[in-house]
Amino acid sequence: MKRFKSILLICDEGSVDDAVMARTIGLAKANGARVTVVDVLDVAPGELTRLFSSLPGVRAHDAEYEVLQFYQSRLERVAARFEDESIEVSEAVLLGIPFMEIIRKVLRDGHDLVMKQAGGAREGRSMFFASTDLHLLRKCPCPVWIMKTSGRPHYASILAAVDPVPEDEQRSALATLTMDLATSLARMDDSELHIVNAWQLDEENTLRDSAFLKFPSDKVDALVEARRQENERNLEALLSDYPTDGLNAHSHLLKGEPRDVIPDFADQQRIELIVMGTVGRTGIRGLFIGNTAEAILSQVQCSVLAVKPPGFETPVHVDLEAGEATNNRARNTRRA
Repeated sequence: MKRFKSILLICDEGSVDDAVMARTIGLAKANGARVTVVDVLDVAPGELTRLFSSLPGVRAHDAEYEVLQFYQSRLERVAARFEDESIEVSEAVLLGIPFMEIIRKVLRDGHDLVMKQAGGAREGRSMFFASTDLHLLRKCPCPVWIMKTSGRPHYASILAAVDPVPEDEQRSALATLTMDLATSLARMDDSELHIVNAWQLDEENTLRDSAFLKFPSDKVDALVEARRQENERNLEALLSDYPTDGLNAHSHLLKGEPRDVIPDFADQQRIELIVMGTVGRTGIRGLFIGNTAEAILSQVQCSVLAVKPPGFETPVHVDLEAGEATNNRARNTRRA
């Protein structure tokens, strides 16, 4: 795997365990990538100074510096583990709404992968996909890997959810990217790989049950079979570009709504990582085609590596003035 060159690792307090660190280190080494570790304080720039200014006998700027230095020192301890592995690493403490500042960091610095442990100490560990996770999965322009820690450094089973449609360039490109990542990771981890395409004839129930159409059941059966064969051909065409030599790979056509059959299949097969596209229309900022991807994400309890289609535009903008203020603060608190 030589796809990622700049990995952004989210390190809010208490949310990066050994499995996440081991995975990030492994990816950085395999890709020759640099790593940036960041924490985001959910306060507006200048808010800490205003808060401390109200306290008698406190030098507000010094107090703000001490708070930021505390978080910077913690990041430096995380970064030291990458330095020990001879991986190029930097740290930054950001101020603002967490998901927005993470995405702005991606846009400013050209990161091509965001790594984050599921949930977070500040958002409640009872939630699997916490608020920041979901915002990143919806809106971050680069791949986002939300990890549920299992205690193991490698995945035993990976699922690639694909929907190749040759006449739809965007969906085909998304399926290709999904397969690129899933097959690379399966080889890296020596994982069992399940490639899943969910399909259905959208009009089947109407054709079978309508009292007005009176469509013969054998005709409906023929239409359903034609749709199945079409999806089978599309899947076979996609897989023809991915030799499975040395891979324990299985392909599956699952009949039914993707939001139903993919989570059920993942649960039955004890999938530990799903690689899937969160599909948006080119040129329309942050818009899903339907809500299928989000419905799937809301049901699974495994790690997810989510990718966006070519042309995806995030609804988050880079505020140059605010961004540079955040960057300056991060630089001022870094070790000399």
